[in-house]
Amino acid sequence: MTKKSLLKSTVFAAAGLGLMAFASSASAAGVGACLITKTDTNPFFVKMKEGATAKAKELGVDLKTYAGKIDGDSESQVAAIESCIADGAKGILITASDTKGIVPTVKKARDAGLLVIALDTPLDPIDAADATFATDNLEAGKLIGAWAAATLGDKAKDAKIGFLDLTPSQPTVDVLRDQGFMMGYGIDVKDPNKIGDETDPRIVGHDVTNGNEEGGRKAMENLLQKDNTINVIHTINEPAAVGAYQALKAVGLEKQVLIVSVDGGCPGVKSVTEGVIGATSQQYPLQMAALGIEAIAAFAKDGTKPKPTEGKNFFDTGVNLVTDKPANGVKSIDTKEGLAKCWG
Repeated sequence: MTKKSLLKSTVFAAAGLGLMAFASSASAAGVGACLITKTDTNPFFVKMKEGATAKAKELGVDLKTYAGKIDGDSESQVAAIESCIADGAKGILITASDTKGIVPTVKKARDAGLLVIALDTPLDPIDAADATFATDNLEAGKLIGAWAAATLGDKAKDAKIGFLDLTPSQPTVDVLRDQGFMMGYGIDVKDPNKIGDETDPRIVGHDVTNGNEEGGRKAMENLLQKDNTINVIHTINEPAAVGAYQALKAVGLEKQVLIVSVDGGCPGVKSVTEGVIGATSQQYPLQMAALGIEAIAAFAKDGTKPKPTEGKNFFDTGVNLVTDKPANGVKSIDTKEGLAKCWG
């Protein structure tokens, strides 16, 4: 399928996922929109930008894009929202680095009449945005947690588990994936809205990665200093997972540890085929962004606001577990199918 036909199919894909689809025939000429991502280097956000840009071109939406310098750079995102308000944009799509700290600025945009849609990362609280288009990140975490436990079998009860999370501010996407993994694995999460308050003796600890390889490597080194018998690692995303693997390989422990992750980018799926990652939960950023642009166009036309997937408080854009080592009781697709659906 070509890029153009893929983008035009998002409405039909949305219908299959139980989403509300927006008519792409709506005239949106002269409508301004903004896409604000955490960074412009992570393949996930690169694909998100690609999806938004192509859909904006198709609908005649004037799209401006912004990104933080690094994951966690909320100041740049605040400045971007201010610019969007000043430019008279009709809507903003944002993947927030600080899901609580950004809320007052988001409120300012909404008070100015802009439609604000969170992509991938829900704001805290989630209703601080008009809508959220996202992977069910809790489910993504549950899938890799359940797969890890099923793969280990009887050894799961004696595992030594480390968590490579995102940033100290604990954005919602970080919390959801982290806590979802624990639920899937069978760990008592205590407060489901907080990382690090668990008392399960199998947990070696948590560290942060900023969602990149270097951060993953350093965080893995830190956890190994706490306990070099770690044999399960949950990672916030695949770049962090690759960094963790590099740290393990440097000390000859790469075959000792089962690494699981979330994203489903093409490099990440290839890491599954190579045995670097055991399993990953695949999400679909191009679809998120394209649907977001359609929602802004519909809002500009007649004030229509998107509604969530039935039974949820957000638009669920889908998730699949990708692995070549399926586990009993855990639904998955293999890497061949994962590569056909991947991005980046």
